[in-house]
Amino acid sequence: MTARLRRLHCLRRTGHAAALLPLLAASAAAQPREPFAGLDASITKALADWKVPGLGLAIVRNDSVLYARGYGVRNTATSQPVDASTLFAIGSTTKAFTTAALAMLADSGRLAFDAPVTTYLPSFQMSDPAVTREVTVRDIVAHRTGLARGEPVWMTSGVPPAEIVRRLRYFRPSWSFRSQFGYSNIMYIVAGEVLASAAGMRWEEFIATRLFAPLGMTGSNTTDRDMERHPNGATPHAEVNGTVRPIPWTHIDNAGPAGSIHSSATDMAQWVRLQLGQGTVGGRVLYSRRMAEEMHAPSTIIRLDSADRAFNPHTHYAAYGLGWFLEDYRGRAVVRHGGSTSGFTAHVALLPEERFGVVILTNKNGTGLPEALMRTLFDLQLKAPPRDWLADARAREQAREARAREAQQGAAANRPPAGSPSLPLARYAGRYVDSLYGTIEVAEAEGALRITHGPHLSGALEHWNADNFRGTFNNSQRPPFFVRFRVTPVGTVDELVAELLGTPVTFTRVAPPR
Repeated sequence: MTARLRRLHCLRRTGHAAALLPLLAASAAAQPREPFAGLDASITKALADWKVPGLGLAIVRNDSVLYARGYGVRNTATSQPVDASTLFAIGSTTKAFTTAALAMLADSGRLAFDAPVTTYLPSFQMSDPAVTREVTVRDIVAHRTGLARGEPVWMTSGVPPAEIVRRLRYFRPSWSFRSQFGYSNIMYIVAGEVLASAAGMRWEEFIATRLFAPLGMTGSNTTDRDMERHPNGATPHAEVNGTVRPIPWTHIDNAGPAGSIHSSATDMAQWVRLQLGQGTVGGRVLYSRRMAEEMHAPSTIIRLDSADRAFNPHTHYAAYGLGWFLEDYRGRAVVRHGGSTSGFTAHVALLPEERFGVVILTNKNGTGLPEALMRTLFDLQLKAPPRDWLADARAREQAREARAREAQQGAAANRPPAGSPSLPLARYAGRYVDSLYGTIEVAEAEGALRITHGPHLSGALEHWNADNFRGTFNNSQRPPFFVRFRVTPVGTVDELVAELLGTPVTFTRVAPPR
């Protein structure tokens, strides 16, 4: 049996053959030769095992694009095939584009990484005046400002970047300034505003004209506004009740510098060439070698826990540079970053000493496949002893999924008697506000409550017990969340506490129902 027939047999067995047969039949003869024996078969099997619809892959070695191709389908509902030019959301791998843009400004003398943020944004304000004075551009892009994620500030609110930056004065830190690593998408939104001030043009324009254009990344863009209608765009997917299916787009253009770029395997291969060339590609210098080294050098130490060490004994340290995670692997330096947005997961990774880099783009929410495939490709490049990273990582992911199901079942089993709410449902309705997280609306209609926070968070509220309700997002790949209303002794509601994306936030009621 040929390798191609074996792959088809595997796909028929797993139920994905119908979707992928057109791709295999139409493009088998035209596909480039795989750089490592058995690679295509391994990836095709992994797509079925991990229930990932489609994947874009690029491999670069010594300034040459060794391999670029697509696997699987863009959309499970239409079975359109992925090719090397299919666009995916690349998520937080966008951050390295933002720091590269800042580095270009640093080369020109228009910005300094160690200058205070207030040099470029005079109205910028943190909750602590001392931190406001001291926080630098380096601090905000190295994740060491002391702030936790606070994703509802931008992800569900839909407010513009300038307003997100203004609200930071109300964001209380979780750790001391510069004391530890604390990943923050919000600070990359700040970085985009810093760039716009220093460059005199918006982040989107700078990325398009100063990076995409000279790199020949002609298919890439910085917005998801038109992606639903793009002729070769992948569709976001998530596993919902055991079935992988398309989900609605979550629009995050207000967090562009943190994660809104869409690109393809072909285009991202040019980005990897630039990284391996330390700022130079095709004889053209986009930023200096000094800046390249600065971005790939540790700025913030990251503690490795025992689980990390047990799973991957080949990594002994971890740090964050400027837009990149840094670690070692089998005695080699690694520069990498993952990206996860609603319905997509990506990874870009380099072995600089080997002049080797990979891009892995997928259209499934929160899958560990890209990182596992990265390690597989690293081992092939290093000719390391074989280890099935794909199977190992899938087993870990399945164990996490089982624990999550058990937790949900335990919560349901231990649910107190529901009884009835202490007030008629209409009495809970109203507008609730928080200085940082904005406005939540609770409405009552036809004997049920609904909750809305910005354009992306909306769902039904089911009475749980007492004055507690469980919410279910319209975008159903997210787990249920809880809302607790505070009822005063005189029977009015003055606050609610909502677990927005895992962050408990207290909102104060300011208006009765409209």
